[in-house]
Amino acid sequence: MQISAVYPTIEHKRASETVVNFFSTCPDVEAIILKGSCARGKATRDSCLDIAVLMLPEIFSTEKNVLEQRWNNFHETEEVFKALRQVGKYSNVDLDFTDGCFVPQLRSWTSGPDEFELEIGNTLVYIISLLEHGDYLKRLKAKWLPYYDETLRRKRLDMVCHYCQNNLDHIPLYVDRGLYFQAFHRLYDAFREFLQALFIFHRTYPIAYDKWIKEQIVDILGMPKLYQQLVKILEINNFESREISYKAEDLHSLLKKYVK
Repeated sequence: MQISAVYPTIEHKRASETVVNFFSTCPDVEAIILKGSCARGKATRDSCLDIAVLMLPEIFSTEKNVLEQRWNNFHETEEVFKALRQVGKYSNVDLDFTDGCFVPQLRSWTSGPDEFELEIGNTLVYIISLLEHGDYLKRLKAKWLPYYDETLRRKRLDMVCHYCQNNLDHIPLYVDRGLYFQAFHRLYDAFREFLQALFIFHRTYPIAYDKWIKEQIVDILGMPKLYQQLVKILEINNFESREISYKAEDLHSLLKKYVK
């Protein structure tokens, strides 16, 4: 996927440049990463400016809080950021700090998909490097790209499919009890878990499981026919009926066809 920064307004561009200038003199910063819609040329004037500050793990644990406080003080008083906030409804700097340590987190049966693949994709793949002081970003890319190792991939795929199937299995039980909102909640979680499994199956990192779905399925995975099927999964005409159960059966069929 071709990545190129396209700032939707001059205020976004100036804010980005100001962020880079602020952190460029910080020896504890390894890289400044532009991510999100601005990095992919999809932003509008209402979009926030998503930036990640990469630090070495051994420095992150001791210096992150100090650097974050310095940034917060700067961000609150700098005029260029005030100008950005006036451009659109949600136009602001959304900045986070990361040590590049990607570790799968424990999840529950009802928590929906975890963010392991999302974190890697939005830190190393769908990004533009605005500043690099050392080689840590390059080393992270060498470790995690084009994809993580096959043993972990198989384990992750089996796990995600198991959680997806569990949600699908619960849906008809809830429908029988008239718990339609819970049934739909399970359907939505299973839908996102299907997307997670699909990307793991294709050894491709995702952007999100709740937005940019068409971009990911059609443009990144090259599966326009699947996208047309996915759109229909969450289309419910008669909410208090067995329709949600039928949608669960459709999603189960897609899981078997495209993942297993």
